[in-house]
This record gives sequence, C-alpha cells and structure tokens, in this order.
Amino acid sequence: MAKEIDLPSKAAVNLALIDAYIMAKNAVVGAGYGWEIDAQKNASLDQVTEKDFLQEAAWVILSAGMKESVVRKKFITLSHAFLHWESADVIARCKRTCRATAMSCFAHSGKIDAILTVADHVAENGFHYVKQSIQERGAEYLQCFPFIGPVTCWHLAKNLGVDVVKPDRHLSRISAAAGFASPHSLCRAIADLSGERISVIDIVLWRFATLNRQYLMLFAPFLQPRPGTWQGARH
Repeated sequence: MAKEIDLPSKAAVNLALIDAYIMAKNAVVGAGYGWEIDAQKNASLDQVTEKDFLQEAAWVILSAGMKESVVRKKFITLSHAFLHWESADVIARCKRTCRATAMSCFAHSGKIDAILTVADHVAENGFHYVKQSIQERGAEYLQCFPFIGPVTCWHLAKNLGVDVVKPDRHLSRISAAAGFASPHSLCRAIADLSGERISVIDIVLWRFATLNRQYLMLFAPFLQPRPGTWQGARH
C-alpha cells in the first residue's frame, strides 16, 4: 500500500512564498537597487509626459533580445542623438540627423528606425491620443509599434506606470518553479499577501533573478530556504 504524503497547508505555502519574496526584496535593496522599487511604486500613467513615453518606448525597443546592462551603457549617447526625447515633432523633422547620430553608437538599423516610427506616430497623432489609447486599450495598443510584441508590450506598459506584469523568461521560470500557472498569477498571489502592486513585485523578482544565477532555488515548491542564504547578491 502506497504511503500517503502529507502536503503543506495553504497557510504554510503562503508563508513560504511571502518569506521568499521578502528575502528577494531585501537582497535587491541590499545590492543597491532600492531606487528601482521606489520608482515602480510611484509610477503612474497619469503622470507620464511625451518625453517619458518616447524615452521608455526607446528603452524597451533597444532592450529586445539584448542585456539591460548593454543598453544602459549606450542610452545616454542615444538620448543625445534623439535630442533628449524632448519632442516627437522635432525628432520627426530632424529624422536624418537623429538617425545618423544614433547609428554611429548603436548599429542596429531596425531598432533605430523603430524609435523613429514611434516618434512619427506621436507627432502625427498627438501624445494625448497615445496616452488615451493606452488607458483604453492597455498593453495591446502598444503592439502597433515595431519591436513591441506580445511580451515586450507588458514591459513598456509597466514602465509607463500601468500595474501589470511582464511575462519574461525570468518571471516565467520563477512562476513555474513555484507551481504557478503564469507570472501574473504568481505576482497576484504575492500581492494579495503583501499589499504591494504587482508591477513592484515584478521588478523585485526580475532584478533578483539578474543578481543571482541560482534564483530559482528560492522559489522551488515547498523549499525551506535558510535565513541569510540570499543576502550576498552578485553585481
């Protein structure tokens, strides 16, 4: 006769989950990324300006299939090439100069042209239309832009202050390891326990994953991590 296995209670699972999240958050803050958590906590689509939108759209386009650290190193120079994102209309009118300058430091014509397409769209339709479209249609609307697909649209929406989760490879792996059907369901469960926005939980888990190669171990089902195991994040 097969021996019955006693499964942890829901309360025990919830406690393990919130403990794991708190440990991940402490590691992120300890590594110097507390500002990212604060920025996401305070982000609001209502406060987003045209400059913010152009800058965040460019960031997500450039980040597609590329490490964040690589994009960060080049972004200041690229911002200069695109006139510091001050006006979509000016960028559209100075398209040739912006493109040439940008290509000199980031030789990916597809992504540079995609950023120009975003500027053209905003210049032609007005930022009010763009903002209203995001409010009414959400992340789906953002897929009208090149390099903004079914995953990266959530990345851009989150960066613009929408309270959503980006189902990238790190969060997908964490949610699977923790026994959840999706990154959204994982972040929603943690949100219900912690009271934090799901977008904040997203940034905590994503940054933790970039700091720790063995990040999945913390969220494996019913794993009992030892206190202090994840305090030493790698930079």
